[in-house]
Amino acid sequence: MSNFHEIQFPASVSFASTGGPQRRTEIVSLASGAEERNSPWEHAKRRYDAGLGIRSMDDLHAVLAFFEARRGQLYGFRWKDFTDFTSALPTATPNAQDQNIGVGDGVTNIYALSKTYEQGVHSYTRPITKPRENSVLLALNGTLQQEGVDYTVDHAQGSISFIGAAPPNGALITAGFEFDVPVRFDTSFLNITLEAFNAGALPSIPIVEVQV
Repeated sequence: MSNFHEIQFPASVSFASTGGPQRRTEIVSLASGAEERNSPWEHAKRRYDAGLGIRSMDDLHAVLAFFEARRGQLYGFRWKDFTDFTSALPTATPNAQDQNIGVGDGVTNIYALSKTYEQGVHSYTRPITKPRENSVLLALNGTLQQEGVDYTVDHAQGSISFIGAAPPNGALITAGFEFDVPVRFDTSFLNITLEAFNAGALPSIPIVEVQV
């Protein structure tokens, strides 16, 4: 049985939550005063606090129900990060030419979705494993393809598969999409006091990204 549920955390709560990417860097100070820096993580791990998004008793009940249905930390789930959820800018509409996801070789039919972050000559490519249903747009050498006719999408793993012949050698494959972050609860205990909540104190409900 999969330990991941393909269901999104209540977006009304995650909208007002806090969090973002975490990087792990190991720093060694040398006798000369210089530093050596290395990262054992290829990809960032995102962390969020869902408690800060709770604004009403109904919100609180929705999160409690979601926590119980996931059996606490047992099952992962989808999370919408409103600061970074599309192949384009957060305020823009995804376009089929937003992201380069591969170059055809005449043989390969399956390509993984990804998002590249660029600053000057430096860049980082992030795997996208949880695209949203009906959001993936695909183009081959700039020509828009039709889902279900030209390609299919694996929304649980973040890959697209061409139907029929593989893209020809040298063909540029691009995509646009919306996506969720695969996460789980980072606590086995929700310590909520209703008196404190009614007085304005919000519970902390940590969420952490997982690999799928």
